[in-house]
Amino acid sequence: MDAAAELDAIAEEICTHTPCGFEPCETCTHFVPGEGSPDARIVIVGEAPGASEDKAGRPFVGRAGKLLDELLGEAGIARADVFITNVLKARPPGNRDPRADEVAHHWPWLERQLAVIEPELLVPLGRHALARFAPEAKISEVHGTAIAAGGDLPALFPLFHPAAALHRQQLRDTLFEDARRLAAVL
Repeated sequence: MDAAAELDAIAEEICTHTPCGFEPCETCTHFVPGEGSPDARIVIVGEAPGASEDKAGRPFVGRAGKLLDELLGEAGIARADVFITNVLKARPPGNRDPRADEVAHHWPWLERQLAVIEPELLVPLGRHALARFAPEAKISEVHGTAIAAGGDLPALFPLFHPAAALHRQQLRDTLFEDARRLAAVL
């Protein structure tokens, strides 16, 4: 099976996931498996779908997604050339932070997606996504720099979550500066 077909099979498994007792899986409107190139050199990983994503069943389609598109443009990267997904594939109620057991429940899907894509670089967006790959790292200290992930994972290039810049305008300039650093790393 080729990479695109494998990713489609994982997406189908996610989207047809039956109620399992985990609150996000029980209450979401749509699962959001992720989308993008099966040959992506870069996988962008957010925390969890937001309201717009839950409604559309697609990652980063709301206001934070529009800012992410601008950041990718600043880095000279087309959205179609990356794979975009989240640690959680379902929106936590009220947009609350994901719980550790929910992250563990969803992790095998992300792990399988990464195994299929075999990216050169992971771009975790925000502290929750970063914590999944580098638990000791603090986003405020490592954003905009390449760091080792350990294990079989590729290098990380953490960025603040675009949603944070929507709430804290001073982070917007930092995000664009970090996007230019990402271009230099590539």
